[in-house]
Amino acid sequence: MKNLVLSLMLVFSAAAFACSEDGKSGFVEDNNLNIPANVKRFGGLSEEQFNKVIDKIEAIYAPIISNMGGHLEIARKWTDGTVNANATRSLGMWHVNMYGGLARHQTITEDGFSLVLCHEIGHHLGGAPKVANFMSRWASNEGQADYFAALKCLRKTFLNDDNAAIVSSLEVPELLVSSCAKQHPNKDDKNICIRTGMAGVSVSNLFAAMRNSSPAQFDTPDRGVVATTNDAHPAYQCRLDTFFQGSLCDVDMNEDVSQKDEVTGTCHKANGHSTGLRPLCWFKPKM
Repeated sequence: MKNLVLSLMLVFSAAAFACSEDGKSGFVEDNNLNIPANVKRFGGLSEEQFNKVIDKIEAIYAPIISNMGGHLEIARKWTDGTVNANATRSLGMWHVNMYGGLARHQTITEDGFSLVLCHEIGHHLGGAPKVANFMSRWASNEGQADYFAALKCLRKTFLNDDNAAIVSSLEVPELLVSSCAKQHPNKDDKNICIRTGMAGVSVSNLFAAMRNSSPAQFDTPDRGVVATTNDAHPAYQCRLDTFFQGSLCDVDMNEDVSQKDEVTGTCHKANGHSTGLRPLCWFKPKM
């Protein structure tokens, strides 16, 4: 009986990764910002858009997770003003909590919100590197969740959209356009790459607004090099770099990442890649 109780305690302890009990930590670092559902909006998403994004990604990933033996449960906390999102696990349930406060923030676009949800699913499916903490080792670390979101999840999400029309409505930095065109000769792949990069811009603007600082830019990459892989949130410029490189990687979206090794399904020097690599500002390659 004692062993059973201990096992259950470990299961519920593992559920605490990537969020606090009050939901204040998760996709962004701990914060007390709150945007109530009844506040007059100046940008951000409507409840209809909030649900549309979740419906679309849930339809893609619920069957995938089911085939892996889990059950995806996305909590749609529209009335909760928390400006964050997070992921947990408990007793076979793979939870994602999406808060209305984040969706209502003026920097958030539908594609930006899609990126946040893909990041949280990335904690469950994003593969190695995983969190080193024993209690949370089911989870891909923060940088890998960012990388997976751009590398796999958003590509599946955007696949059947009129991407050319959507991109034509955006103000896109020239560096993003030229880089995506170089890496993705197929026009739709190029446009998905651009949309993914612009989703990164949306959340980078969120990061900047929360710190009252200037947003990260594609042409000012983080030059830092870590001695060991960082499991926590990378710096904001480093996160945009990760989204950018994930969008540029030319590995097929249907080539799954590995839950055990960092190479499979990714752009990696071990596979001869020089573009689309996880940035060294958070990632230390093992080979």
